[in-house]
Amino acid sequence: MDMSSPTTPEVLNGSDILVRCLQAEGVKYMWGYPGGAVLYIYDALYKQDTIQHVLVRHEQAAVHAADGYARATGDVGVALVTSGPGVTNAVTGIATAYMDSIPMVIITGQVPTPAIGLDAFQECDTVGITRPIVKHNFLVKDVADLAVTLKKAFHIARTGRPGPVVVDVPKDVSLNKTAFSYPETVEMRSYNPVRKGHGGQIRKAVQLILGAKRPYIYTGGGVILANAAAELRELVNLLGYPTTSTLMGLGAIAASDKTFLGMLGMHGTYEANMTMQSADVVLAVGARFDDRVIGNPKHFAQVERKIIHIDIDPSSISKRVKVDVPIVGDVKDVLQELIAQIKESTQRADPNALAAWWNQIGEWKKRECLKYKTSEDVIKPQFVIETLARLTRGTDCYVTSDVGQHQMFAAQFYPFDEPRRWINSGGLGTMGVGLPYAMGIKLAKPDADVFCVTGEGSIQMCIQELSTCLQYQTAVKVLSLNNRYLGMVRQWQQLDYGSRYSHSYMDALPDFVKLAEAYGHVGMLIERPSDVEGALREAIKLKDRTVFLDIRTDPTENVWPMVKAGQGISEMLLGSEDL
Repeated sequence: MDMSSPTTPEVLNGSDILVRCLQAEGVKYMWGYPGGAVLYIYDALYKQDTIQHVLVRHEQAAVHAADGYARATGDVGVALVTSGPGVTNAVTGIATAYMDSIPMVIITGQVPTPAIGLDAFQECDTVGITRPIVKHNFLVKDVADLAVTLKKAFHIARTGRPGPVVVDVPKDVSLNKTAFSYPETVEMRSYNPVRKGHGGQIRKAVQLILGAKRPYIYTGGGVILANAAAELRELVNLLGYPTTSTLMGLGAIAASDKTFLGMLGMHGTYEANMTMQSADVVLAVGARFDDRVIGNPKHFAQVERKIIHIDIDPSSISKRVKVDVPIVGDVKDVLQELIAQIKESTQRADPNALAAWWNQIGEWKKRECLKYKTSEDVIKPQFVIETLARLTRGTDCYVTSDVGQHQMFAAQFYPFDEPRRWINSGGLGTMGVGLPYAMGIKLAKPDADVFCVTGEGSIQMCIQELSTCLQYQTAVKVLSLNNRYLGMVRQWQQLDYGSRYSHSYMDALPDFVKLAEAYGHVGMLIERPSDVEGALREAIKLKDRTVFLDIRTDPTENVWPMVKAGQGISEMLLGSEDL
């Protein structure tokens, strides 16, 4: 006689439990690379068909691809790597996601629990190694704890200030069996992020905002992470105040919006930086006043101004710059409350002061700080980005970048009108992310055009992923602005090191066209400005092919404006004439 009732939980091994947990979290894609410690997990993946696993060519790319997917969709990215070198290869990807607050769960294999600490084959202390670069990490020692641990991991990754969470699963835990049930909710006494902003603080903020004579709205990646672009735009429309974004915040306010002064910071526009230095009230929304944005804090503090800072993470407030009105809470919730209170307030901004402020900003804009010398003989990198922007205007388009001059040219010259369309490594500045990011996005957004703007230095950091693009038919377009230099390093060496170009010249580059073809893709060499548009049109037309464009750009071109390290935000070099 069958005594089991429908409520009797199934008894499953740890690997099947892991897969069931991922399915319960709605995971559609994961990126990984197998190895001894995770073979039971791979066996469980083989027996299901709701999660697509993407086999990358290097674990760093697995984490980057999951990260790019998370940035473009807002969902938690998932990666799976084996123990030892699998983990250490993944570290750069984990640190990249951590610095930019990206929600991710990285599952790592570990040697069997009895072997931990005995220097077993492919063993490393995953919890110890990743501790400084994760939001949290877990070592699961008992299969009975696996399901609740995964529930906690996803909860921690996506709530509060998001971030990567590592779950380390020993091989015996993935084999052992237990009764499976997945908790609906999870309570963690030590982790309760605040969502609602303090009403009194918001009231103070409203008074300052409406009393400002030289106001400025400064926004960062937190707006995008909180899906708060609609609220931000409503606030800006309501007030008509000038706005700016950090590198990570681009797209939260449409680049075409008349209030938008461009990106601020080290390579920000003259008008964005001068406005920041001269404002009397700054409303900082999901941004952290980091070194690349406000330069030298002492210089920044010379001007009397009131600062309102909205951030989900209390540790980011007053870390580098003293803040007058801190508001801890979810950006979306706080902006909704702020808008409601502004609408209710009888106080109104001074229209004369605002008009005078806009006049002053208009004077700064006349500097035309992004102007560059065009050429009919040599391809200017700015021209490539401008052409790409023109050809993709109004289309469903994502742009990833690696790190260096090409990244700054993309940020300066591509006008992002929507959030989550500009995907790059801001905090850690990781070369090699561009191609894996693009792969992750293309899987999530198969009908969109995905462009990876890179350089001949960065692309070689993860170029093996061209193989993954072929296997999974993620047809991305790689725009390599090939100037035969590590461009940003060369620029610094020119400005600060007496033009001593120590190891910044690329002397033995591959034939990228042949290399792309060897990987099964389309390769194009573009050497003349007149060929740029035609090549880009052709690449866009090849919908189902990965295309690698080796674009030979001016090796002497620099990114202007530029604030040198240790300088104040308004102490900008606007071009070679300032040297």
